[in-house]
Amino acid sequence: MKQIAAFTLALGLTVTPVLAEDGEVQEGFNLMEEGARMLMRGLMSEMEPAISELRGSLEDMAPVIGEFAREMGPAFTELLSQVDDFRHYQAPEFLPNGDIIIRRDPDAPVWMPNSENGEIEL
Repeated sequence: MKQIAAFTLALGLTVTPVLAEDGEVQEGFNLMEEGARMLMRGLMSEMEPAISELRGSLEDMAPVIGEFAREMGPAFTELLSQVDDFRHYQAPEFLPNGDIIIRRDPDAPVWMPNSENGEIEL
C-alpha cells in the first residue's frame, strides 16, 4: 500500500507545465493529483490511532528512560574509555553461566587503554 502511495505521489509531483497545455492531459493530471491526496488522507486517518498510541507510550516511558540515562551515563562513559572502537570487536558471546564475552578482532590494531597506574581492573 505504501508503494502505491509513494508512486502516486511521485507521479503527481512530476507533472510538467509542458503537458499542461492540452486540456485533457491537464484534467487527467488533476484527477491523479486529487486521487493521490485522497489516498494520503486515507492513510493518515488510518495511521492516526497508532500514532496517538505510540505518542502515549513514549510519554509514559520518558521518565523511565531519563532515569536509565542518569544511572547508566557514568558507567557507559567508563566503558567508552576502555574501548577504542567498537568496529574492532566481535559480536557478544553469551556463555551458559550467564557471562558475556566481547572479544577483540584478531586483526584489530594494537590499542593500549588509558589508565593512571598501568593496571586494568577486571
